[in-house]
Amino acid sequence: MKKPSSVAIVVLGLLAGLAPAAARGQQPTPEARPAGHDYAKWEKEIAAMEAADRQSPPPKGGVLFIGSSTIRRWTTLAEDFPEHKVVNRGFGGSEIVDSTYYADRLIFPHEPKQIFFRSGVNDIHNGRLPREVAADFAEFVRLVHERLPNAEILFIGVCPTPARWGQADKDRELNRLVREMALEMPRVGFVDADEISLDEEGRARPELFVEDRLHFSPEGYKLLAERVRPFLTK
Repeated sequence: MKKPSSVAIVVLGLLAGLAPAAARGQQPTPEARPAGHDYAKWEKEIAAMEAADRQSPPPKGGVLFIGSSTIRRWTTLAEDFPEHKVVNRGFGGSEIVDSTYYADRLIFPHEPKQIFFRSGVNDIHNGRLPREVAADFAEFVRLVHERLPNAEILFIGVCPTPARWGQADKDRELNRLVREMALEMPRVGFVDADEISLDEEGRARPELFVEDRLHFSPEGYKLLAERVRPFLTK
């Protein structure tokens, strides 16, 4: 009998941890999406990326960044990492399951050697629990490694923001769960960036964010780039 993969074991463990919550009538499993989750709302944006790729195909075998608005708004990726072939495939407002759903169109055609993933904050903001969001990431890893078994996947830790300070504890719990999962998964890592937005007293620094108090300012992206840079493959 074929032994289950490390990722499968992690997913099963997370599901087991969620079972008691299901018995209490809470959200049952990480695969169950809230009623009305609309994958199609991203279609126009995804199609635009595909059209741009047809006109000017990005190089294969590079470094792909994917996730929600922190990635989408990271317009200085090529400048921050000039020695690497970087591809930005972020789409703002998305959840982890959206990146999984569109992996066939956003990830696999580029055959990246490294994937930097930054998502999860919107998931929690929309009512998902940290364990459910972590299990969604485990499913993302499983799907990607089925097609790209040698690709390294690195989860960039989420960090507190002034606009969503009320969910900071859940964001930290998500980071903790993903960090522990990464230790048990081959070719998966965790970029510890969860405190880059905080001052010495543990409060979010407003100067690192734009006016909406949610998205990084240029100074915020400089700090994020410093955390990511050591993880890039030479």
